[in-house]
Amino acid sequence: MEQFVLILPTLLLVFMRISAFFVVAPLFSYRTIPNVQRLILALILAVLLVSSIQTAEPIPLDGTYFLLIMKEVVVGLAIGIVAFIVMSAIQIAGGFIDFQMGFAIANVIDPQTGAQSPLLGQFFNAVALLLLLTLNGHHLLLDGIFYSYDFIGLTQLGLTFGEENFAVFITKTFAQVFLIAFQMAVPIVATLFLVDLALGITARTVPQLNIFVVGFPIKITVSFLVLVVMVPVMVALIRRLFEFMAYSMRDLMLILGGG
Repeated sequence: MEQFVLILPTLLLVFMRISAFFVVAPLFSYRTIPNVQRLILALILAVLLVSSIQTAEPIPLDGTYFLLIMKEVVVGLAIGIVAFIVMSAIQIAGGFIDFQMGFAIANVIDPQTGAQSPLLGQFFNAVALLLLLTLNGHHLLLDGIFYSYDFIGLTQLGLTFGEENFAVFITKTFAQVFLIAFQMAVPIVATLFLVDLALGITARTVPQLNIFVVGFPIKITVSFLVLVVMVPVMVALIRRLFEFMAYSMRDLMLILGGG
């Protein structure tokens, strides 16, 4: 009992970081997972991590302890938000394609995040989710929160949000996310541009043809044909996205930890 009382402050700090990470992290933050199960999973992981976390300094049980709790919440949210931002490249790519196909007016509510999502964005998101589970990407996310204690200790109170490296990191992350999203969408978008060009020439040479009625099903058919052909490329880009997510989480930990 006395040993449990001694590790209780450490357990609470670890639990706060993990639970805050689960609030925004991909897969774990989806609304289809009940909040009670998320809290239970966070508590189980916190109990497992407490025995393996070494603290260089004793944890103060005074007003500083409440600041440490707030710091743990901020760290968990920051790591989870970076992972979420990287995974949002899939939704961005779907939006690019939907706009070119004419599906942009048919945006629906994504049941996982509760936000408006393009149709192909939901399809890519489902593929990415299955690929994430197949490649044990959820283990990668859990490894990220575990190894975060090597960079940002429990007793470390200060975080380097105001440093120049943090601004550079955020800028490069957003740029890379848009680059990967563009690489996912460019085969279909470029093909549809050529289809639009051909339809425009057809409309000029055959004015009697109602190009708006004919063009819409042609663009949809061509888009799906190109999508089927580009499935291996999409899978390769999604795997690259997972790798970039892991590197981004690690770089953020280094920056926040002052490394």
